[in-house]
Amino acid sequence: MAYTTADARAQLLDTIAEAAEELGVALASLSEAYELLDEGTADRVEQELFRPVQTAYGRAKRTHAEFAERHRLRGRTFEPAVPGAPSRGVKGFLDSALLAVGRADLKLAALQDSMLPVEVGDVELRAGLEQVRAPLASLNARAHELLRTLGR
Repeated sequence: MAYTTADARAQLLDTIAEAAEELGVALASLSEAYELLDEGTADRVEQELFRPVQTAYGRAKRTHAEFAERHRLRGRTFEPAVPGAPSRGVKGFLDSALLAVGRADLKLAALQDSMLPVEVGDVELRAGLEQVRAPLASLNARAHELLRTLGR
């Protein structure tokens, strides 16, 4: 089955939106975890986890919007995500955030590994995908170190 450049662009746009939505879920979970922590640990969560995810989320939304505009495609708005139940506690919220970040990163990695960004010939898109993924690179290690020291 053959596809067109328009189909490829629509697929790219949808995948970027899906990744951005996952990052929004991660932000909501991190926000909830922040509220349950003491001030020192909350500041650490903000610095080491929330800010990189927030940066990636902003870059994903910008990459999505700019790609849509360049190719005259319909963009979309991103609504704030709803976090899970508070009974999950800090560890549950952090785990949920890490899972959402992992799903977003996998979607973007698969997109980068595919030939779609090359086939549509969009250099700005390829750069945007790299900018989204860069702040997420060491997030898992930082989160696991933070989780390891919680409650001590």
